[in-house]
Amino acid sequence: MNATRLLLAGSLALLGACSDSSTQAVKSVATVAPAAATTPKAHAPKVALIMKSMTNPFFIEMEKGARRAEREAGIELQVVATSQETAIEQQIQLVEDQIKRKVDAIIITPNDPQRIVPALKRAQDAGIKVVNIDDRLNPETVAASGMKPVPFISVDGEDAAYRAAKFAAASLDQPTEVAILEGVRSTENSAQRLRGAERAFKENSKLKIVASDTARWKIDEGYEVAKRMFAAHPKIRVVSCANDLMAIGVMKYLSESGKTGVRIAGFDGLDEAKAAIRAGSMTVTVDQQSGQQGYQGVMTALKLMRGEAVESVVRVEARLLTGDDLK
Repeated sequence: MNATRLLLAGSLALLGACSDSSTQAVKSVATVAPAAATTPKAHAPKVALIMKSMTNPFFIEMEKGARRAEREAGIELQVVATSQETAIEQQIQLVEDQIKRKVDAIIITPNDPQRIVPALKRAQDAGIKVVNIDDRLNPETVAASGMKPVPFISVDGEDAAYRAAKFAAASLDQPTEVAILEGVRSTENSAQRLRGAERAFKENSKLKIVASDTARWKIDEGYEVAKRMFAAHPKIRVVSCANDLMAIGVMKYLSESGKTGVRIAGFDGLDEAKAAIRAGSMTVTVDQQSGQQGYQGVMTALKLMRGEAVESVVRVEARLLTGDDLK
């Protein structure tokens, strides 16, 4: 079995994991138990990490970083996640559950940066510290709610997407059609990555953006969107994807349809994306260091609980991963 087929086999496994129904009940929310080696001190601060999902390997790495901070700080960490990244009501319920548990801090990567704000305001009103990682809460909604300032930890998504799309389209000096796959449009992450890709493509007068559509972060939707895009624009030669799962869906379509010579930019630095870059079926991805985001989230929450000053925004370095980096 060659490298591309191995990649696609892994992609199919991921596709099955990420195809949950949007009608999942709250009871299906995943709760991740602490690692066996973690032994919080007696009366240790209770911290909750609330994530978008545990089907995306990006969040699995985030949880690992948070666990490392848990061991170093001697806190009690509970990690919970919704069944999928579009399950807004589930995440609201998770916040309410942590308020009832009377945790000391909540670290959250929001499924919807606006709709989750009222629940987080209730958490703050209950004396719970709130830290925002990965995808930024909507600043206008936060201000209008009367929430206290919430520290934010993430990469500069627009700049990283710009650099990835620019790398993917490098050296193209003939008229070329390009396309963009967006994430969930209500999130700031998706908006940033769209702006970055658009800026990179528009800087090159030889490039023409012929399609831009959402695949909602998912492999299966990435496959279907790619199928529609290439049916309408068969000459597309560069695709910028707002995450690696959607990029995997695009690669699956290209492999099945026999299309070659298409450059693909992803975002997240998943192992599957790295394997695809090594195999030559993907051009570049972005390592957001999600483990570092999880680690910094816990440490920032701990500072807030101690009454220490924290930065309003903490930027984690975003690294491009190319064939040269992964040799």
